[in-house]
Amino acid sequence: MIYKFKSKAAGDVIMMGPSGDQVLRLIGKEPSAKGIIEPAQMPAAMKALEAAIAAEDAARKEAAEDDDAKPGKGDGISLRQRAWPLVEMMKRAHAANENIVWGV
Repeated sequence: MIYKFKSKAAGDVIMMGPSGDQVLRLIGKEPSAKGIIEPAQMPAAMKALEAAIAAEDAARKEAAEDDDAKPGKGDGISLRQRAWPLVEMMKRAHAANENIVWGV
């Protein structure tokens, strides 16, 4: 499934299924074909994403410092990179008191 997050306050954000599922679970939403994030829910959602990003960054740093780590080998796209567009959308939507919806 592909998620297309929409808000009147920002441009659309598109995420592939697994990334969208992960982000929705992190903000306390069950992955589904349709949904809404209301402005009142956005501060807690942004904090949850920032905490998950910080935890992943710390784990990546620890893994990079490990003696077995191979220099130059990429780990793929981080949660920080995948979630950033949605976090920015949430900031704008919250400031404008607009919902974020998907699947509608």
